[in-house]
Amino acid sequence: MSTIRRQADDYLAMRRALGFKLTTFGQKLLSFVDYLDARDMDVLTTDAALAWAMATPRSSDEVHWSRRLMVVRIFARHLAVLEPATQVPPVDLLPHHYRRITPHLYTPGEITALLHATDALLPELRALTWRTLISLLAVTGLRTGEACRLDRADVDLHDGLLTVRDTKFGKHRQVPVHSSTVEALNSYGQARDRLLATPATASWFVSTRGTRLDQANLPHTFAHLVEAAGIQVLAGQHRPRLHDLRHSFATATLLGWYCDGVDVQARLPWLSTYLGHVDPKSTYWYLSGSPELLALAAARLGSAFGEQP
Repeated sequence: MSTIRRQADDYLAMRRALGFKLTTFGQKLLSFVDYLDARDMDVLTTDAALAWAMATPRSSDEVHWSRRLMVVRIFARHLAVLEPATQVPPVDLLPHHYRRITPHLYTPGEITALLHATDALLPELRALTWRTLISLLAVTGLRTGEACRLDRADVDLHDGLLTVRDTKFGKHRQVPVHSSTVEALNSYGQARDRLLATPATASWFVSTRGTRLDQANLPHTFAHLVEAAGIQVLAGQHRPRLHDLRHSFATATLLGWYCDGVDVQARLPWLSTYLGHVDPKSTYWYLSGSPELLALAAARLGSAFGEQP
């Protein structure tokens, strides 16, 4: 085993022991180590890091290359303390501009069409699971992974609370839900237990095999549901994703507050907490996700300064 590979393994083990998942980060770092090993390189150099970052058939986007290079840079800073010959790639070696994917904001009609599309899924348990999953994401804004990780013990139907564990930032939170959502979850739970008496997991949502839903496998089925629902993808936009239900929930909530005339600035921390954001600025981003929201925010700002519409 090369010295760099041993150091990379130790580094990843240390970070994971501190609570970091490092799923994508770890894969990319080990891919870089494989690149060095294939070339019998025992020193991390800037040239090697740049060559590896750009040697990807997935994308020719400089921003994508920059994100790959960032993985090496973070590890190189650690490795340089142990191996002085290590070169740390400069921050400005490749342009890096953080870009969010423009979300698809589902209309109520599109969500209804998605739910109708689930009726064609077979067997019955699969249809019920997808219908309930989409409904829950649409009315709570949960991350897809958070919904998949819900266990039966996390769904409190008596008090109308969901306990969301192991979130994106390693924290837990409780999410109150409406009585209609409680009713829908209860209906799903009863049907699930009737159709699958001996599940292989304590998960709330289960596959037809009785296992926990695999988040990585969901996009394939969802793409078929989007097509069946007749949801059109505008030119230049990404295909609607399951995660966009979260964006749609947040945007609809903000729109409702603006239309009701409430103090959105004061309410925004509530939405941040509900969505599990560690920083309210992450929630502010939703203001730019909808032209209607931008127009309402601009009108509110103009009114505050005494401007006439």
